[in-house]
Amino acid sequence: MSKALLIIDLQNDFCPGGKLAVPGGDEIVPVVNGLMDKFPLVLASKDWHPEDSVHFESWPLHCVRDTEGAAFHPGLRSEEIDKIFLKGTESKDDGYSAFEATNHDLEEYLKEKGVEELYLTGLATEYCVRASALDAVRKGFKVNIVLEGVRGIDSTDVEKAIEEMEREGVNFVSYLDLAE
Repeated sequence: MSKALLIIDLQNDFCPGGKLAVPGGDEIVPVVNGLMDKFPLVLASKDWHPEDSVHFESWPLHCVRDTEGAAFHPGLRSEEIDKIFLKGTESKDDGYSAFEATNHDLEEYLKEKGVEELYLTGLATEYCVRASALDAVRKGFKVNIVLEGVRGIDSTDVEKAIEEMEREGVNFVSYLDLAE
């Protein structure tokens, strides 16, 4: 097994109607669902904050563990996910990157499974997708972001994040190329 799909934070609070909604965040659900069958390993991260997190000094209360807001979007085929990585679980951490998960070590898990290449989808492009992609590259993985499978909050910040990720070696691919 050399590749895996990593779904970043496709949770209710990041979708329209959620407490920290990414515009059009729910629009990526069909793309993500369509990609799942293309990969031998499907992984996902979740923000999983305690109510008293320092994270909420900078952000509205969102993705509090065991709440409906922290659940995956109801349209996501979550039963197809092989393993879930929980991040931002302590009151003192933000948990932007999936590699900051505290329930499982993502890097170790990927290496055990023989994964060399990651395809990322999820929310939000300029925050958790960016942090996860950059960490993955720095840990030696080949990283691809599926353009139609991500959404961001601010277009200027998304542009800057994409430029930074490209400089660091992240590739951007089209869903259409993978769907064939």
